Amino acid sequence: MPRTSSTVSFDRTLGLAVLRTPHSTYAVRVGTDGSPRHLYWGPALDADGLRALPGAASPAASSFEADAAPDELAPQTGARFGPAGLQVRFADGTRGAQWHFTGHHAEGGELRLRLTDRHYPLAAELCYRVRPDSDVIERWTEITHTGTEGSGPISVDRCDSAQWTAPALPEYRLSHLAGGWNSEFQLQRDRLPVAETVLTSRRGLTSHHANPWLALDDGTAGEGDGQVWSTALAWSGSWRVTVHRDPVGRTTWTGGFGHEGVGWTLGPGETLRTPVFAGLYTEGGFGAASRAWHTYLRTHVLPAPDRDRPVLYNSWEATGFGIDHPGQLRLAGLAARLGAELFVVDDGWFGARTSDRAGLGDWTPRPSAFPDGLRPLADEVHRLGMDFGLWVEPEMVNRDSDLYRAHPDWVVHAPTRDATELRNQLMLNFARPEVEAWALRTLDRLVRDHAVDWLKWDANRVVTEAGWPGHPDPDRLWIDHTRAVYRVMDRLRADHPGLRIEACAGGGGRVDLGILARTDQAWTSDNTDPVDRIGIQHGFSQLFPARAMAAWVTDSPNVTTGRTTPLRFRFHVAMAGALGLGGDLTRWSEEELDEAAALVARYKEIRPLVQHGRQYRLSGPGGVTAVHYASGDGADHAVLAWRPTTRFGHPPTALTLPALDPAARYLDLDSGRSLSGAALVRHGIDLALPSGDCASRLIRLRRSA
Repeated sequence: MPRTSSTVSFDRTLGLAVLRTPHSTYAVRVGTDGSPRHLYWGPALDADGLRALPGAASPAASSFEADAAPDELAPQTGARFGPAGLQVRFADGTRGAQWHFTGHHAEGGELRLRLTDRHYPLAAELCYRVRPDSDVIERWTEITHTGTEGSGPISVDRCDSAQWTAPALPEYRLSHLAGGWNSEFQLQRDRLPVAETVLTSRRGLTSHHANPWLALDDGTAGEGDGQVWSTALAWSGSWRVTVHRDPVGRTTWTGGFGHEGVGWTLGPGETLRTPVFAGLYTEGGFGAASRAWHTYLRTHVLPAPDRDRPVLYNSWEATGFGIDHPGQLRLAGLAARLGAELFVVDDGWFGARTSDRAGLGDWTPRPSAFPDGLRPLADEVHRLGMDFGLWVEPEMVNRDSDLYRAHPDWVVHAPTRDATELRNQLMLNFARPEVEAWALRTLDRLVRDHAVDWLKWDANRVVTEAGWPGHPDPDRLWIDHTRAVYRVMDRLRADHPGLRIEACAGGGGRVDLGILARTDQAWTSDNTDPVDRIGIQHGFSQLFPARAMAAWVTDSPNVTTGRTTPLRFRFHVAMAGALGLGGDLTRWSEEELDEAAALVARYKEIRPLVQHGRQYRLSGPGGVTAVHYASGDGADHAVLAWRPTTRFGHPPTALTLPALDPAARYLDLDSGRSLSGAALVRHGIDLALPSGDCASRLIRLRRSA
């Protein structure tokens, strides 16, 4: 039987650390050289089983091979020839650490393994944490310069959060997310080569192009079966994960913040703590892995876990920069009619902002658009029964702004290099204390003065010409900027308990466990085309839950692709996440407005399942894909099914629903029919999709017996 809680323990005699979760065991053994070495990660294993595990041995043992026992965090010393997770250089030029194990500390669900260098003033703690209701293991590293004043600095070229080790498998397959702007979260699943495979962002943001999540399996796992090992890094700046499959059959991966070429100087008494790098083992395939991650994020990462994400309306695609008070009032009235619960004013409301060439940094209402300020609009939005939100981009500045003219030194720049402008803007250095203080003061006043309930926090460029003139350790900005963003968000939420924040970076350019710990949801992609969104949302769901996935219904033809799609189809795709509206409602017909209002009401009926339930990804014949949401007790179910294109001779037939109980009966809440659970599981439900492309259906089922 699976365990019902998680524990940590350490056997001093054996030098054995064991972490137990409800369905898995993770074990570490301190090696004879004082370095913690990986022993086991997999299905639950008792003490006798752990003691019986053989010692690590290389099948090609020779003086040319690496040490057979994989590290928990590899230094640069000894017979270690793979990627080093800890790269340090001492004042005399010596590189790498050699450890002496000094003990452990175990309390509650947290374990710390304590190490000191044998010759230099460097200490490290390898940290682990488990939670009673989750199979996720959180890991991070803390290193400290233990020397006295006058000791030379320690240069840190790399300090990863953790190294993970997969068991010996006949084959290895790597799953990860790739893409670009407007095409984020594209799932890649390929054989892992015998080589070092590097997943990284050098952009100062998580990036559209990669995400610090990966999964490994033996090449045979599916949605519903097979062993899967997966990890995710909680960091929103530059990062790197290196997966190493060596020729003698060992596969490890090490990861953390920062990218190659970026260093950090540690002075006496200083400690560097890395972000969490979390790992998960599951036996139920990729679907079970995703559901375990979703539960972990909902329970232990996302703020306000019990609070529903609202149906929002955002004005950007309706107005662009052509924004003014009367136009926003009209849109707010239409949004309220459709059932929106939150009205968000997007870019263009502030400073001299009539295009993307000016105004960033000047966070006061633009007088020509809002002569009486924003408070009258906020008051009317609240009177209509909606919360009030604003788009902000506090990390950025235009040269044509009062802020830049007053503080040109606040931008990230190298004085002897031409500054690259992206989207006609530069980046503020939040690592500077005065910039962080300005941002907090400005946003606090904005929220307080204008009764703001929601901030859409955007970031529309990445880091270039990274410099911090006059600072003795300028590379710190790569890490300290991100930490300052976190602090500002955390402080705003603490000072304004009702405030909610949406993460955005030109779409899905900053979505990870770190940013989601202080934001309620993430803008998934600037691409709102529902056909493209099916693939984007599929990749997003590998790690992130539906409640964190902002999904809009916008106009047709779509502004990004030019594709024409039915309103019903657009809604059914967006209803798979946190539903939003983003079209120009002033151009929608009365029939479209009425249909949209009915579909918003239908979404609110299934919202508890979508945002709090278990998610199952499904595929069926005829090009059908679907997501199935089930309540925690298995009584209520919602299925959203889509067929983007029709192929002659390939009609959609029944869609099987393996998450149901074969022994139960279910009531179709729309047709009133009573259906056999066994039939739905084995033979499926008739989708009865309308003819033509972009067909969709919502099915609601309730267990009746």
